[in-house]
Amino acid sequence: MFTQLAPPTPDPLWGLAKAFQQDPRSEKMDLIVGVYRDASGKTPVMESVQQAEKFLASAAETKSYRGLSGNLNFNDGIARFVLGSGHPALERQSTIQTVAGTGALRLIGDLIAKLSPQATVWTTDPAYVNHLPIMAAAGLEVQTFPWRESETGLDFEAVVQALEGARAGDILLLHGCCHNPTGIDPSLEQWGAISRLCHDKGLIPFVDMAYQGFGDGVDADAAGLRLLAGEHEQMFVTLSCSKNMSLYCERTGAAMVIASEAGEAEKVRLSLEQIARANYSMPPNHGAAIAAYLFAHPEAWLKELEECRMRVCTNRQNLAAELKAIGAPERFQCLERQKGMFSLLPLSSPQIERLRDEFAIYGAIGGRINVAGLGTQQIPLLADALKRVS
Repeated sequence: MFTQLAPPTPDPLWGLAKAFQQDPRSEKMDLIVGVYRDASGKTPVMESVQQAEKFLASAAETKSYRGLSGNLNFNDGIARFVLGSGHPALERQSTIQTVAGTGALRLIGDLIAKLSPQATVWTTDPAYVNHLPIMAAAGLEVQTFPWRESETGLDFEAVVQALEGARAGDILLLHGCCHNPTGIDPSLEQWGAISRLCHDKGLIPFVDMAYQGFGDGVDADAAGLRLLAGEHEQMFVTLSCSKNMSLYCERTGAAMVIASEAGEAEKVRLSLEQIARANYSMPPNHGAAIAAYLFAHPEAWLKELEECRMRVCTNRQNLAAELKAIGAPERFQCLERQKGMFSLLPLSSPQIERLRDEFAIYGAIGGRINVAGLGTQQIPLLADALKRVS
């Protein structure tokens, strides 16, 4: 049967990463893969995570199965972390542990396809590279709406105009904060307008929260999601601990469904468990146990997370200041006001190719760069190259 299998298209992101590894130039700059890096260029294990692992190792009594919903302490902890301890939606939500945020996306996609196969999922353009293929693989139609900047922030009028074709029952998929790949986040006022738009058109909000804590802070980053959860009876949420706990390879995430009341949420949880059972049965526990410990003992972890956030913010400020000092075009100042680990360079494809070919600066397809991947000494080099190709 394998003779009929056509060669798959290589993943462009990992293809770029391979090209970077094979590039012999000593000055090469890796801004491709979306992982946090410290000032030394490493993706460290947080000290709070190491302490949690030591405690868990010493306290371990069993490696028995946890159940289809995974680690229940983790599920409760991450729900309270994203919604806030006193949020009324906590009483009408169900959260199950998943194989990372991408696994949560697929579970929710499969649930939507089961309950409302005619629904269209609307996602941003540009979008997180996995949003469209995961929703499409679940059998759902996917449409896009533009996600771009005006002079003051998100061009919300472009969003509204593109969503004129959305129908009642469709799904509006948004990033909770630190939009990947653009770094463009709505203001709280725009989140309110998004909520009203969903009410007016009968759309169901779906928030993918993968970077909480990397934008304006843990609570500020969740403000839009919390607003939607308080104003809508139905809502989907996907969550990840890869970035804010640096648990990348542990694949620790969750899928949350907010319903009109607790009994309805419980039925949804059982449906999610059935979908997971037919896929991977149940998620691994190690990363979730670490996260549950940190949710219960947050002080040291939140301090480390804030240090990571400030490093990203400082990189943005320093890069924007350097660009301004050398007379680069004004459009590059968007890098400072954007949020989180990523920004989309305001360059054409040929200009991005020049960055790679002439200056050994590697960003992702479309010009996304990982601001957290910048070393302090690399900032002047990047600014000079950006001016030269612009």
